[in-house]
Amino acid sequence: MHRLRGLTMTLILCGAAVVARAQSVDPAIGRHVAETTCGECHDVGPDAPAKNPKSGAPSFLAVSRMPSTTGTSLKVFLSTSHAKMPNILLTSEEIDSVAAYILGLSKK
Repeated sequence: MHRLRGLTMTLILCGAAVVARAQSVDPAIGRHVAETTCGECHDVGPDAPAKNPKSGAPSFLAVSRMPSTTGTSLKVFLSTSHAKMPNILLTSEEIDSVAAYILGLSKK
């Protein structure tokens, strides 16, 4: 009986660790997603200029410095479609990571 409880507790803890890991936020992942998904139109970083600078899309540094930019506003923006942008579908982890990357730009 004690073995079964121990096994059950181990499985619960392992499951919680997997969920926590799956929901991690990583600005480095956010930068990679930004470069590969948004870099066609946006200047996503100091050494990652937009491939199409005539698009008129704001740089991520400019976005990070807008007074209205918060983690929540970025997550909402990244999870909804917009007329001037392609319909890009990101996972919640990618959205969180891109938001963290953009917010980190204003601190540099």
